[in-house]
Amino acid sequence: MLNPLAQELNSVLTNTTPADLFSEMGKRMFFPRGIISQGAEAKKLGKVANATIGMTIQEGKPVILPSVHKAAPELNSSELVAYMPTAGNPELRALWKEKLIQKNPLLKNKNFSLPVVVPGLTAGISYLSDLFLEEGKTLIAGNPSWDNYDLVVNTRTNASLKKFKMFKDGKFNIPELEALVKEEAKTGSVRLILNIPQNPSGYSPTKEEAKELIRIVKETAESGAKVLVWCDDAYFGLNYEDDIEEQSLFAYLCDIHENVLAVKIDGPTKEDFVWGFRCGFLTFGGKNLSDAHYEALVKKLMGIIRSSVSCSSTPSQMILLRAFKDTNIENEKKAFREMLAKRYALAKKFVSTHTNKILTPLPFNSGYFMSFDVQKVDAEILRQKLLAEEGIGTIAIDSNTLRVAFSSIDEEKIESVYTAIYKKADELA
Repeated sequence: MLNPLAQELNSVLTNTTPADLFSEMGKRMFFPRGIISQGAEAKKLGKVANATIGMTIQEGKPVILPSVHKAAPELNSSELVAYMPTAGNPELRALWKEKLIQKNPLLKNKNFSLPVVVPGLTAGISYLSDLFLEEGKTLIAGNPSWDNYDLVVNTRTNASLKKFKMFKDGKFNIPELEALVKEEAKTGSVRLILNIPQNPSGYSPTKEEAKELIRIVKETAESGAKVLVWCDDAYFGLNYEDDIEEQSLFAYLCDIHENVLAVKIDGPTKEDFVWGFRCGFLTFGGKNLSDAHYEALVKKLMGIIRSSVSCSSTPSQMILLRAFKDTNIENEKKAFREMLAKRYALAKKFVSTHTNKILTPLPFNSGYFMSFDVQKVDAEILRQKLLAEEGIGTIAIDSNTLRVAFSSIDEEKIESVYTAIYKKADELA
């Protein structure tokens, strides 16, 4: 028997694409009118006393240990240790939405949800899996792909991760993706994750390839299938070539067809160089979805958050809120991005001018990484040899993929690191 609140949200979403895509957990989920909801009401109306939340309050503010406060002296106690709303700081959510429009001009005048704060992009992917995946459901992803997709989708959710070979003849493998999407569409629904820039390859679609991806989604929706597209934009904006599509595919897909629900998974962790802050955002977009529909979707997501971590970290959100208002932040980011671009150029130059018997670089043009297709030996063996004998750490994504994060190699070391990788590979050939 569904909870009445779940029934209420399901009723709001009747005859929408999100409703058709929900997992059984997604159908069951709701945001309870319990402590958090009642506390939010009391925060607005409890002018005499607010005895709802489990914090120690003195003169209207949370108490804070001086030893804690001195580590972040510019933040007051509320900004450091108070609980955050389940969906995140309202001002930060609104500001991130503004930033989405600034970075993706196509979103101007389009109706999409207010972003919801999640404790990192991994959590965002996990929460979407809770809402839309389960045993018998499939998520399509590129191969190679980030290893955590397998852990979340296959192991945690008990769904199926189907992969298409990411590249063919040095380009995004549009034909294989399209064939897999068409086959999946025969079930009545398609769930697809597009990680751009992609981890581990460090590749972003060109403008022409992006048009093809958009076409595939639109034609699939027009065929009658419901399409859920997760835009994993963890490394958004870190582009190093001129022919890359600059806007998120979310900007194109959020209103492309009534049968499409697009979700943007992004955040400042990579874009703004605050990896350990564990602060991400989920944003929903679908043609003809109303504000009431979005509110219902957000409350479903809030139920997932409430039943897992309750809320995201307060200091991270408040520090980011202040930083985003700082007029210097864009110039500061520009300096770091220029540094990454230089490292990319050096890595690109090396692999473009050297050959190896067992290593073939996969296409890369963006992000933090590049990867090698490893043949004749297991990538894990090469990884271990590099670590034990050369003191160089790399990642074996699978038996045929070795990932190298040029982002974490100082410029003056890039040539020597890649030289050692090629040399060790030759020894194993």
